[in-house]
Amino acid sequence: MKPAHRIAELRELLARHNEAYFTNDSPLVPDADYDALVRELKELESANPEHVAVDSPSQLVGAPVSNVFKPVTHAEPMLSLDNVFDSEELVAWAERACKGLSVQATDLRFAVEPKIDGLALSIRYEDGALVQAATRGDGREGEDVTDNVRTIANIPKVLPAGAPSLVEVRGEVFLAKSDFAELNSRQRELGQKEFANPRNAAAGSLRQKDPAVSAERPLSFLCYQLVDLSNSLKLDSYVAQIDLLASWGFLTAGEKSSETGVTAMVERSNWFEAHRHDLTYEIDGVVIKIDSLAQREQLGFTSRAPRWAIARKLPPEERTTKLLAIEVSIGRTGRATPYAVLEPVLVAGSTVSMATLHNEDQVAVKDVRVGDTVIVRKAGDVIPEVVGAIEVEGKKRSAPWKFPKKCPECSGALERSGDESDTYCVNPACPAQQLQKIIHFASRGAMDIEGLGDQRVSQLLTEGLISDVADLFSLKAESIAALEGMGELSATSLVGNIQAAKDQPLSKVLVGLGIRHVGPVAARELAKAFGDYRALVKAPLELLEALPGVGPVIAESVFDFTRDPESVIRMEKMLAAGVKLVEPNASEGIEQTLTGKAVVVTGSVEGYTREGAEAAIVVRGGTSPGSVSKKTFCVVVGEAPGASKVTKAEELGIPMVPAGDFEQLLATGTLPSNL
Repeated sequence: MKPAHRIAELRELLARHNEAYFTNDSPLVPDADYDALVRELKELESANPEHVAVDSPSQLVGAPVSNVFKPVTHAEPMLSLDNVFDSEELVAWAERACKGLSVQATDLRFAVEPKIDGLALSIRYEDGALVQAATRGDGREGEDVTDNVRTIANIPKVLPAGAPSLVEVRGEVFLAKSDFAELNSRQRELGQKEFANPRNAAAGSLRQKDPAVSAERPLSFLCYQLVDLSNSLKLDSYVAQIDLLASWGFLTAGEKSSETGVTAMVERSNWFEAHRHDLTYEIDGVVIKIDSLAQREQLGFTSRAPRWAIARKLPPEERTTKLLAIEVSIGRTGRATPYAVLEPVLVAGSTVSMATLHNEDQVAVKDVRVGDTVIVRKAGDVIPEVVGAIEVEGKKRSAPWKFPKKCPECSGALERSGDESDTYCVNPACPAQQLQKIIHFASRGAMDIEGLGDQRVSQLLTEGLISDVADLFSLKAESIAALEGMGELSATSLVGNIQAAKDQPLSKVLVGLGIRHVGPVAARELAKAFGDYRALVKAPLELLEALPGVGPVIAESVFDFTRDPESVIRMEKMLAAGVKLVEPNASEGIEQTLTGKAVVVTGSVEGYTREGAEAAIVVRGGTSPGSVSKKTFCVVVGEAPGASKVTKAEELGIPMVPAGDFEQLLATGTLPSNL
């Protein structure tokens, strides 16, 4: 496969995994598999710099916020951490840090602490009172979960006297192992579904519409960062910050330690690997940070992570069990994925009875057969994998498994195309494909049709009320009221939600249609460029290829989709049903004074929310990144600005515009004369 094709494939795959993990609290792959995809993408982009894009998943943090909660812009970005996977990589990172600081490996001081597998959270206090709490989201913008966070017992609602007037405390929301066991025990008693693992349980419990649900869950918060937005504290080390947080009543990691020298730091990280099961909470790694705040400033950041910290991911856990059968599932694109049916086994805190085998080639390479004792690896939250078989001397094995020739759902042909490793059901009318396509279309990341979940879509298909996504918009309440679990009120509500989705922007529709290789980023670029689906349909291939964030692979996929006869019929039906298929143009009628200029905003600007200030820049043709660089045109400095942004602007000689001159900047696109 050509590098460009694989890069596009990886970006689409990672975008989907990011949404599943960060937005839906339902990861599709183990952490180890996700990390491998990220590393592969980074390696390919490094070897092929002409294909690097700023919106690549390798450059981003987390995922966009959902529509369930109000968005919150972080005062300072909540960055991710780069990963290493063994002690050798950890030493290499530490040696780079030593070189950057011009210090000896024996002299550098580190903080070493557990990496809790939970949900990142930032809590804002003003004049000592808890006023806002937000998830990390995409690092720049998170979800407002303030009411839910107030229900967490171990979070101080008021800080003691002497605390800064404006501060953010960041950490991880989690469920202790004992609390998780009790929660699942309660779920069993109530006859409800058990949670797969503590991370999903914690994330799902916090991200509830009803705070009362969060209050019923035994959530805890462990802090690992203090952001002094008032810039009033005179602390010089991270350990001093954590000790201060503990004195304010916050839970901090009791296992954390301060180590001098690279050798001592590595030994302490090895301790966590050996004692991970002795801790009261689940961890998926160890976090190592340089203790000196001054040295941190000296090392700085990349676009997505600090250079002064690293996460050492612990090896995924493995267990052995019996392989009972190999089956095949069909996805929305027709992809036929083999999976192992296993004798249930407890792996990484959850019971595993199925595991992916990826594709036909992987089954052959691993040579796993029905009846084998196999190694099952679970490196994360969901979808374990079969690593391989354990040979048992003298035991006769069954015949090698062969990929079926016919689809298990529709009996249509299963085929492989060219040198692709995946097999597909080529019957477009396959009921399994239709089911998954409609489920995806209605999902939160696409059309966001509340009430149209997996079971409801299956009912509508089974009863013959729909056969395609376009049929949704012609549904009548009276025709679905008789379905099991519905009723007149529910049917009316569902139809109302579907009708409301007609106003979704074109970018959301493009995501929902499931066009191959088209993820949220490409969908936004296409929608922004053409504004209307009718214009997109007329676009020549060359024009599509020239769009930023698109390229030849995505362009060809979109070009073919818009001209496919079934797609033409589908989109005509949607237009006829009143689906708008347009992207609102917020910049219409506004003079493009900031075209091509990057304007960073830090601190509060009177008359604007943070989102509003950034939107005002964008609709005038500019960009508003979350960090300062050499390409920054200017930095707008409001009240309580981020110290790191101001310092960076001073270092680079970037003009700093007072918040009072923001309106003039918007109107003219030029800097104030007094700068």
